[in-house]
Amino acid sequence: MAGVTGKLTGVGVGPGDPELLTRRALRILGEADRVVAPTTSPDEPGRAETVVLEALPGLAVTRLPFDMSLRDVPRLDAARPLVPWLDAGEHVAFVTLGDPNVYSTFGAVARALEVLGCPVDVATVPGIMAFQELAARSGTVLVDGIEGLSLVTALDGVGHVAEALEDPTRAVIVYKGGRHVPAIARLLADRGRLDGAVVGELLGLPGERIAAVDPSAAAASYLVAVIVPPAGRRG
Repeated sequence: MAGVTGKLTGVGVGPGDPELLTRRALRILGEADRVVAPTTSPDEPGRAETVVLEALPGLAVTRLPFDMSLRDVPRLDAARPLVPWLDAGEHVAFVTLGDPNVYSTFGAVARALEVLGCPVDVATVPGIMAFQELAARSGTVLVDGIEGLSLVTALDGVGHVAEALEDPTRAVIVYKGGRHVPAIARLLADRGRLDGAVVGELLGLPGERIAAVDPSAAAASYLVAVIVPPAGRRG
């Protein structure tokens, strides 16, 4: 319909516990014309969909198949199904674990809509991050005073982690490093940064694990976060 612009809202649903959905997220999900969720298979609910349906049983959710292994490519196949709905002026809510502006599939879909020439009003609803839940559950004070914080990915190895550890006054949060957890643990041991370091896997989801980072740590799943507090804090 000429002149009609739909609205696409990325809704962060937190790391896995439905109690961590915000009131704003619940309101937007209730108001949207359509709720969509990424999934690796159209026959299986994705994790974000599972979280949402625990909080809002009976909510209609449309699944968008996603190849999560692809990186740095336009998500045109995932975005195309949205085009007719947005062209019709619908408000589409896209649910994503964590926050839609941090390491999320949502940004790739929004960019793909631009490539497809679909005019759309884009908005986001912030979500609680896995590292915030991990800090709360492990009793870890992330930063205080003039301390800083670095959020890095270990998707390609521990290089970015090593760089972040150069500043002992910074807390370091590591995402997307499941298969590199053993290497991260060895790096922390070599740098004298094991004290207080904690790993959280599948937070709020089946198989959840929270533990101190140990040099004998095994590889973990993709949904893992590591917290390394600043070094040398005074009690």
